[in-house]
Amino acid sequence: MIEYSSFRVEDLGPLAHIIPAPEPELRVVMNRVPVVQGAGAIIPVCEPTLQGNEEKYVVECVRSNWISSAGKFIPRFEEMFAAFCGTKHAVACTSGTSALQLALVTLGIGPGDEVIIPTFTMIASANTVRHCGATPVFVDAEPVTWNIDPTKIEAAITPRTKAIVPVHTYGHPADMDAITAIARRHDLVVVEDAAEAHGAQYKGRPTGSLARAGCFSFYANKIVTTGEGGMITTDDAELADKARNIRDHAFSKERHFWHRAPGHNFRMTNLQAAIGVAQMERVDWLVARRIENAMAYNARLRDLPGITLPPATDGVKNVYWMYSILVDEAAFGRGRDDIRRHLADNAIETRSFFVPMHLQPLYVRPEYLGRFPVAEMLCARGFYLPSSASLTEQQIDFVCARIRELRR
Repeated sequence: MIEYSSFRVEDLGPLAHIIPAPEPELRVVMNRVPVVQGAGAIIPVCEPTLQGNEEKYVVECVRSNWISSAGKFIPRFEEMFAAFCGTKHAVACTSGTSALQLALVTLGIGPGDEVIIPTFTMIASANTVRHCGATPVFVDAEPVTWNIDPTKIEAAITPRTKAIVPVHTYGHPADMDAITAIARRHDLVVVEDAAEAHGAQYKGRPTGSLARAGCFSFYANKIVTTGEGGMITTDDAELADKARNIRDHAFSKERHFWHRAPGHNFRMTNLQAAIGVAQMERVDWLVARRIENAMAYNARLRDLPGITLPPATDGVKNVYWMYSILVDEAAFGRGRDDIRRHLADNAIETRSFFVPMHLQPLYVRPEYLGRFPVAEMLCARGFYLPSSASLTEQQIDFVCARIRELRR
């Protein structure tokens, strides 16, 4: 039986104030908000862009009766995504979460092991470790890229540590050279959590090709979407073969309904893969649109006191999965939650930054509080603006004008 934690925000004491306020209610403002034709009268924080062959390929699946976990679109999607990431293999899964869990299980992570992850991440990064029976160990973010701080990783390593899972936060790659060097010194495996970083690059190399395995999400708000879905990328043929077997109940090749390992049902459907193939046919455009939107936002917000724009460090390609900013209340004059409420009053949807793992009811411990100051600062100050590939310049103008008027 699953037991829910009774831990409350108030139990964080002095840190309770950094937890984001409840989501502001969106006010629909007719005839004022610029919307994409056919869309509702709000600007959503993110929505899928299905403007290619998605419908055509899904209809083909339905008419051919290939709608489950077999069919031509699954291997085609895997091949296209592996080529996109510069890896030899790709294994399609039900979600980014299942991809990460499948990668860890395949690599032998289990009870008694520890896996180092950033505390500033989405809950799936920690939960997949826990579902393997292992223990997530948290490391603070560094303040420039908001990714895991390599200078703090070695202090978290113990004899039980087996892996490091860096997250490419909001589309900006982590410092993989430093992380890989630490892993080699301590004989640890590295698995990229690239759920938010389709098409990002680190020193000219695509995310998903920078470690033993990479894991991606295709949720509806991701740069490439299949509605739900995920992918493992790797150059390791044995890892890919084992992952394919485990995702399919670990069926034996020698006999049907003969199982030598406890597998999972982490299979992607042909319907989802059909959408993925259509998305991959336009992936360069989808990535470029996120970057173009970010540059448009930067041009309109860079002069505002108290606003920190998304990171863009030398040697990396940030794909700006979400256009993310920090608000210094003293310099801007209003806090993050005030800005979000004002935007919601103008039919603009936003999202606050992740609540760090060490503050989550599932994982909080008294000794954690105050030990991860960068992650806590990001949680207190950060949120992201509408970021869909279909976003128009007129919509970006409208969003930025509403922020500027609040500053005035």
